[in-house]
Amino acid sequence: MSFFEKGTVRIHYEEAGSGFPLLLIAGGGLNSNISGITGDYPPFNAIKEFGDEYRCVAFDLRNAPPGQSSGPLEIDRPWDSHTDDQLALMDHLGFEKFMVLGFCIGGPLIWNLIKRAPDRVVAGVLAMPSGSRPEMRDLFYDNNIKGWAPQLVERRPDITMEQAEKFLTKMYRTDPDFVFTVTRDFVRQCQTPVLILPDDIPAHPYAVAMESAMLAPNAEVSLFPWKEPKERVPLAVRQIRSFLRAHRPA
Repeated sequence: MSFFEKGTVRIHYEEAGSGFPLLLIAGGGLNSNISGITGDYPPFNAIKEFGDEYRCVAFDLRNAPPGQSSGPLEIDRPWDSHTDDQLALMDHLGFEKFMVLGFCIGGPLIWNLIKRAPDRVVAGVLAMPSGSRPEMRDLFYDNNIKGWAPQLVERRPDITMEQAEKFLTKMYRTDPDFVFTVTRDFVRQCQTPVLILPDDIPAHPYAVAMESAMLAPNAEVSLFPWKEPKERVPLAVRQIRSFLRAHRPA
């Protein structure tokens, strides 16, 4: 495991395997950290599955209380501050182009990576992507104001609950629609290949995942459900492997 520093930001990351770079974004929302990739959270261990073909890079999200990454709480640009970290980490490792696989919060973050660096993101896999349900617009705000925010404030005396509340308001309440980070028009015009593996729980709405798959011109979608029964998970992993191989530069 290693640390990368840029200004006041310190990112904890781990590398494994060799080959074309594959950035891995763990699930768990704002608690996203490396253990979400290597541990029991996802339906499969992405490093174990893809480290034989790819240079896998996992990291702790900035200011995730279970992780070791830290930096300012950028209240006016919550999503972009995380995207800054991911692009800076790729720069640090010398990867001009890369593919990305993300769970949960990885969905909105992948869309933002594609928006910010369309020439660098070769392809994206969005597994169980987060999205906004019209009937539950405050779901993410409510969950994080009760869980993530108090944990962060306890760990970081320089951050107040008022600052955390403003950060979450900008992140999840200012534009609480669709996939949070991009518009439907952006997805409709997006040429980057994406593979979407839908889920269907409150934080990972099936309808939003399928809408983005239908809108994106170069989207593929997995079978559903793919996590249950567990015998289906290897089939989903094979589809991800085939998708990545198909879009990996020669």
